[in-house]
Amino acid sequence: MRRVFLPPPLTAVSTAVTTSALLLVTVTGATPAAADRNPDSTPLVKVSQGDPYAHCTIGAISPESTVYPGTEVEPYLSVDPRDPKRVVTVYQQDRWNDGAARGLVASWTTDGHSFHRSTLPFSLCAPGGADYERASDPWVSTGPDGTVYASGEGVDFTRSTRSALLAATSHDGGRTWQNLTTTHVDEQPFFNDKPSITADPIRQGTAYQVWDRLHNDPPGPSSLDGPGYISLTRDGGRTWSEARRFVDTGAVPNTQTIGHAIVVDRHTGTLYDFYDRITYTDDLSTVTEARYEVVTSTDAGETWSAPATVARDTSVPEVDPNDPTKLLRAAATLPSPAVDPKSGALYMAYEGSDFSGGRFDSVQLVRSTDGGRTWGTPELISPEDVPAFSPSIAVDERGTVALTYYDLRFLEPGDTTTLPTAYQLATLPHGNPELRTERRISRVFDWLQAPYAGGYFLGDYQGLVADGKGVRAVLTETNSDAPQNRTDVYTSSLRTHGPTP
Repeated sequence: MRRVFLPPPLTAVSTAVTTSALLLVTVTGATPAAADRNPDSTPLVKVSQGDPYAHCTIGAISPESTVYPGTEVEPYLSVDPRDPKRVVTVYQQDRWNDGAARGLVASWTTDGHSFHRSTLPFSLCAPGGADYERASDPWVSTGPDGTVYASGEGVDFTRSTRSALLAATSHDGGRTWQNLTTTHVDEQPFFNDKPSITADPIRQGTAYQVWDRLHNDPPGPSSLDGPGYISLTRDGGRTWSEARRFVDTGAVPNTQTIGHAIVVDRHTGTLYDFYDRITYTDDLSTVTEARYEVVTSTDAGETWSAPATVARDTSVPEVDPNDPTKLLRAAATLPSPAVDPKSGALYMAYEGSDFSGGRFDSVQLVRSTDGGRTWGTPELISPEDVPAFSPSIAVDERGTVALTYYDLRFLEPGDTTTLPTAYQLATLPHGNPELRTERRISRVFDWLQAPYAGGYFLGDYQGLVADGKGVRAVLTETNSDAPQNRTDVYTSSLRTHGPTP
């Protein structure tokens, strides 16, 4: 679920929610069209099997509320650092048109191929789940001892207007979940949004949950505040600290953050939190400034530096380029960061329009070699003159940078009935764009087959992590002419073909 406070037209960043309605919108995948998978890529494995919430009747807000059964969207994943075949993926199950899903689901494997399902206890639809009507924003991370940390957001619409940050842990690779914890909860006019969770790779039992906490009182044009908040555990998820503000926005009125995500340098232990900072006019109708920033911590999250600017957010509305009235919903405003495990170089991938003259978003990449203090100029990663969306980034053990993203290279001029979309993998040995290679890893599918909820939606993000010799991706595809099963989630371990050391 993503909430940014800006109705169209937009001047700097794209959004899916208007201030007046405060709808929490998302949609669900598109459908494999005619093309087969790229024969040069590793076959994808479907991880979404069946629907554990098919018979749940909880969560309707109004007669206009529509649930899309059998839909799985917005996946993320983690790999056990001790064994790359032990993988846990998480995703939304049964997306609603007006916000969140019936619940969140995990799929796990011990051999990298055969996935099994477990329910995450983050909504009332899940057995033993938390007391929330819907859930959203799944995230997962695995610590150095194999403890799996999952997080999500619980939301209520009919009984109250609550939003809560939830966490749970698994000690058996995602089969079962324990230590269900509400790390923070608010009612309107506060709203908690876009949480992520990161297990510290060198501090056993330590994990960090970060998000933005929006305050808009009264709802509508007024003073908006959206600082970053953090809660952490030092005991393997049994207890979490009281949530506290760690990225401030109070100095500039009508400013919010979004997309907080932490990466950790395994050599120094330094934490880096990336996010987007967005400032609006007094009536919240227009963005006046948007930029990605990073803050650092050298004491395991206790104290944090002042922010450093990473790049301007130049994203524009995500639309079907042949019919701009058809809105899409992808990862604009959400950074995807990574750290090179050998050199400590930092990278951030994001959607931006620098290379299209503001016409559409491409996948862009920036790099820092001095601990995030200064950043290079943006590099274009996706093909020129092709709209591209939802970048994810990871760096393998050899220093090869990998990026995955959706793009529209198969869209023909004048085609307004379909939106052929494919998922690509780009690799940059040692982060060098001149050595870039690319290959398609998905089928070509029609994004417009997706259900509509303020935009056609595959997820605000997809996932990519290093898994030893390469990377492992998780992504959403769609199924044509399947109203009861519009989307599925797939994964694959992919060679990055980087040079040997």
